[in-house]
Parts: sequence; C-alpha cells; structure tokens
Amino acid sequence: MKESEIRNIYIKKINELKKHNKLYFEDSSPLISDKDYDKIKKDILNLEKKFSYLKDASSPSISLGFTPSKNFIKSKHRVKMLSLSNAFDIEDLENFERKIYNYLNKKIKLEYSVEPKIDGISASLTYKNGSLIMGTSRGDGTTGEVITENLKTIKDIPQKITSKDFPKDIDIRGEVFIKRSEFDKLKNDFANPRNAASGSLRQKNPNETKKIPLNFVAYTYGYFESDKIRKQSDFLNFLQRWGFKTNEHNKILNSIDDLRNFHKKFEKERFDLEYDVDGLVYKINSLELQKRLGFTANSPRWAIAHKFSADSAFSKIIDINIQVGRTGALTPVARIKPVNIGGVVVSNATLHNEDEIIRKDIRISDTVKIERAGDVIPHVILVDLKKRDKKSKKFNFPLTCPSCGSETIKEFNNITKKYDAVRRCANEGYQCEKIAIEKIKHFISKEALNIDGLGKKVVEKFWDLKLIRFPQDIFNLDYNQISKLEGWGDLSVSNLKFSIDQSKKVSLDKFLYSIGIRHIGIENAKLLAEYTKSISNFLSFIKNKKINEFLNIDGIGDTQINSLKKFFDNKSNYKIIEKLSSILNISDLKLNKSGKLLNNTFMFTGKLSNMSRAEAKSLIEENSGSVVSSVNKKLKYLIIGEKPTNRKVEQAKELGIKILSEKEWVNLLN
Repeated sequence: MKESEIRNIYIKKINELKKHNKLYFEDSSPLISDKDYDKIKKDILNLEKKFSYLKDASSPSISLGFTPSKNFIKSKHRVKMLSLSNAFDIEDLENFERKIYNYLNKKIKLEYSVEPKIDGISASLTYKNGSLIMGTSRGDGTTGEVITENLKTIKDIPQKITSKDFPKDIDIRGEVFIKRSEFDKLKNDFANPRNAASGSLRQKNPNETKKIPLNFVAYTYGYFESDKIRKQSDFLNFLQRWGFKTNEHNKILNSIDDLRNFHKKFEKERFDLEYDVDGLVYKINSLELQKRLGFTANSPRWAIAHKFSADSAFSKIIDINIQVGRTGALTPVARIKPVNIGGVVVSNATLHNEDEIIRKDIRISDTVKIERAGDVIPHVILVDLKKRDKKSKKFNFPLTCPSCGSETIKEFNNITKKYDAVRRCANEGYQCEKIAIEKIKHFISKEALNIDGLGKKVVEKFWDLKLIRFPQDIFNLDYNQISKLEGWGDLSVSNLKFSIDQSKKVSLDKFLYSIGIRHIGIENAKLLAEYTKSISNFLSFIKNKKINEFLNIDGIGDTQINSLKKFFDNKSNYKIIEKLSSILNISDLKLNKSGKLLNNTFMFTGKLSNMSRAEAKSLIEENSGSVVSSVNKKLKYLIIGEKPTNRKVEQAKELGIKILSEKEWVNLLN
C-alpha cells in the first residue's frame, strides 16, 4: 500500500474520532458503543506504531481525549467516588478475603452484602435538611459535573424527604440507567442503554432529559455521619424507607463458596433482567469493618467487583518481542494475527515472563488461546498443540538486554529462596535507552509530576528528536522548535509550557516516587518523606551513605534498602536528582502537629490481638506520633503484643523505655 493511501486511511480514522469526541463530550449525544469508540482509537494507535511518519494533534497518543463539558460547573466530591478493583475467578476472591484478614490481623466471621453491578452512569445526590440541593456525576472520581436539574427529572429520585430519621446532611450514591424495553424506543438515537443514560444526563436543557425514561437505583453513601446504622444491608433498608429504590437482587452471603455459587447462577440469569449488568459487587457488610479497612490509592479495601466471564479467541503468534520496562524488567509480548475479542480487535498479548513461556512452551507460529478479561491486558492462556508446526523451535529468551546490550539477570529472593521469574537488564541508570524512556514516562505520569500534554507518545517523539534525554531536560525544552513540529500549534505549545511550569511545585513524597526507584512506590515514598522531612535531608542521607538508617522506618525493609543502594550506586542517578532539586520547588513534608501523640515515638513487638500493625501505625500517625522499627534512645514507648521478641523487651528495659501492653496503649490513645 502506498504512503498516500495509508495517510488517507489514518486521516479518515482521526476525523471519525474527532466526530465522536464532539458527539460525546460536547453534544452529549454518543452514537456508538464504548467498544466501537475504543476500536477507533486502537486502530489509530496501531497505524502510528506501524508507520512512524503518521501523527496528528487529535491523536489519542497526544490528546487525553476527555474534555469536560463546558455546559456544567464542577464540584469536588466530599468523599471520593473511587472505582472498584476487579475479580475474575475464585483465586481473585480468595486473595481479596485473605488481604482483609491480613489487614485486620485476625480471621473473623465475614458477612458480604451482594448487589448486581448495573452498567449505567454513577451519580451522587446531596441532601441537606431533607432537600435535594445538588446532584453530580462521578467525573474523574475527585470532581464531578453538577447535573442537579437533569437528575431532578428522574422519578426514582426524591427531591424532598420528610422521614424523621433521615440525616440532616448526606450524599447518597447510585446508578442511573435505562431499561432494555425503554431503550428499544430510543435505539435510533443512541448506540446502547449506557450511552443513552450518559447523553441524557449531559443535556443542556433539563426538559430534554425529562423525555428520556431514566431510572435510578441507590446503593451506598458518600459523606454521612451516623453511629446508628451498623451494616450495609441496614443502610439499604433505610434507603427504601426514605423513598429510594434499591436492587431487588441484593443479598447477604457468608462465604467465598456462597459468592462463587451465586455468581455462577446469576450469570446465567442476567440476560432475563430488565437492565444490563456486567458483574456483581461484594461489600463487607459491617460498616465498622469498612471504616477500619479504609481505602488504597484507587479503591476501597472492603469491596470488589466480580466480573462475568472473560471473552477469548484463538489466534496465531506472528512474532515475540521483548519490551524493557522502567525497572529493567524484560516482558515478552506476542504479536498475533489480529482477532476480535469482545468487540475489540486484539493484535498483542502479554506472555508475562520467561518462566511462563517455558511452562506453557509458547513458540512463534503457535496457535494460542487469547483471553481478554475486562480491562486486563490480553494474555495467552494455552497453546493448541494439535496445530503446532512440526518444524517450530523453542523460543530462547535473550541473555542480554535488547536495548543496551547489558547482561540480563534473575535476582535471588531471600524470602522465597528462589530466583525471580522476571529477567532484568542490569543497568540502573539512564544509559539504557528503553529504561531511560520508561523512567521519563514515569516521571511525568499522573501519580508523579502529572504533566498534562506530555504523554507517553510525546515523550517518545521528543526522545527521537533528541529534545529529552534526562528528566531535567523537560524543564529546558526548546518551545520554538516544538511549535514547528507537525500537530503543534501556538495553543498546544502554550498549554504544554503552562503544565510544565505548574509541575515544578511538587510535594516531597511525590518527587521521591517520581524518581522511579524499584520497590519505592507511593506508600514507601511517603514513609521516606515523613522520615527525612525535606529533599536536602534526603540527599544528605544518600551522600553520607546513611541509607541503612531508613531501616528505622516501620514499613521499610531490606528489599527497599538494597534497591535504594543499588540505584544510588550509579552516580549519575544522584546527579540527576540533585539537578532536579535545584530546578523544582519541592515542598517539605508538613505533618499534623496537633495530635495527642505529638513528639512521641512507638514501636511494636509481638502480635496485636485487635488490629493489624498497619492499622495501629495509621492510628499513631493520625494522632501526630511516629513509628520506628528498632529499639534506641529516641524510642519512648515499646508496645508488646502476643509472643513479643524478648531481645527487644530487654533492650527497652536497659534504656529505660516505657513498656505498654496493647490495652494500655489503646487507653493512652483514647
């Protein structure tokens, strides 16, 4: 195919994407399904990957795609509307329950509140003194669009509640959806029921929304203060009493086996429902346990969505490529003959690691089963040995890095006493091109410096043009040169410059995370920031080779210490961080200085009977105290649980440190 023909196909796809972006984000009248929309984006990205000369400012590789509507004002949720983690099989459910037991530090009788996961649009309703004063969309989970007048058109949503036990101030959350029977009357205007609900809620004129037969089912709360309601199931009963509709299939179950059996039964029956569902949601029924378990960065620990069966298909492996990640991990990816799986055309599938290739004996030219479960990356399940070419040869994993030629290694895990499954490039610095690119992508990512307009594809483009080689180069870009590039106008260049300037102000913990040190994720970065307090202190620890002192931090162990040492053994890494610290405004960590445990240090030994170490540590930090992991003169209290370490107790006695039982510590806290 000629280059001109390829460009024409590409431009046609870009224009199609722009058209549907306008229909969805500006006109609120989507005409295609989410799967079809994703397919257009995927086709564009595949063309760009195959033909490097293709590039457009509206490409999903440059544009983030989501443009909040100008039709609505924004409002920050008082309690974030986080997404749920997903389960696809019994092993995922067992892991979910095991993590709960580990966090609570004991095995207690769990009760689950189960509800169908309706495929609709999430909304939050704020009531004060019984009146509906505001309704918002989920948005990005932190901030939503105010769509109060549109939500008021839904007959299932009470605008005034007179029940005496209704809270004075509460956010009630639920799902807006359209029944299948009602959607049949609208299918000429919308692609599917979910898009119909979305488009209707984002109408400029509420009278237009009123014409659409929207439904609302309530399932939880956001902001709410009460000590009367003890269980999720009780809250659902109260919702009904207050005039809200809840799902008729809500249940209480008591074990993983019960969840699995109900899921299996419900999956067969879901097609008989009046609405679309894509799984079941399981929540710990006890609200007290929900509060104790709390949240991770992205989802609650006490809830999970159990998706229905994954889509799969068979295809042929054309080639196996090795990708090099930020931490040097070598990931094999199967390039397969494109195949449609669940409405999405799949051309790549992960093979995970070298051990997986060996275990499944995966070879180039094999016919394999590809599974795509929800948003999980497509992966190879099995090989159809009956269709294997007799001349095929075993795949040999590279012993040198395909990017820089360095030796690849498998690290020995002192805990499992086994070598890791992942093979890695031994290079720790920016000398390996692929590692360097991935480190820079991590540096500008949402959880790190969060630089809008500088996406992954842009980083790769700027690398190819030699505009970027190290993170600090981002803050010294030649904007005149960028403005001359195809797809870059004055506005996009101005926006990029603004985003980069805004990112210069960053908290210490986010900066330490952005560096991209292996085993130093968001939580460990926070621990290091709390301990060192400032970037100058952190650099002093590194320069004076005092990394071992971080072992005093509860939560930092040998794995993190060894990773830090290995990273800073490469002197260029230290110079890069030193340079960045002179460019950026890295704010010192500001801790709560009004808690009752201020200036007090604690250490635990032995097993606590009523909570986990993680929960106890969190309680101390919330009250301005700090937790250390070794007995020294700075320690004020040693808290002993069941079977404490005698050596630590004796050391504490010798140093005159006060020793508390778990009960005495709880009394001190209270």
